[in-house]
Amino acid sequence: MTWYGQSDRAILREIGARVRRRRLDRNISQQRLAEIAGLNRTTVSEFERGSSASLLTLIQILRALDALDELDTFLAEPLPSPLQLARLKGKQRRRASRRTATESDHEGEPEW
Repeated sequence: MTWYGQSDRAILREIGARVRRRRLDRNISQQRLAEIAGLNRTTVSEFERGSSASLLTLIQILRALDALDELDTFLAEPLPSPLQLARLKGKQRRRASRRTATESDHEGEPEW
């Protein structure tokens, strides 16, 4: 589906239809979903028809459907920029020192 070609109302109807399909896939009635979500059944019905929309209602419905993880797809965590990654890495060694590991390990110990 191309979201950009749709009107705001059409997008609301599509979101409502997808919520309705999710609810039916889980074999939950609108009344039961409303009870679990702490909403009125008419609120769930209006949301599914796309005639009423609230972000809070969406969150409550997704929580009741045990589908809050869908928000990760919807709004993914932004990745750090390459500059931020470079700063996080800090200084990394690029070459070994002139002394060997055995020399520095035994520094200050007498040779017997």
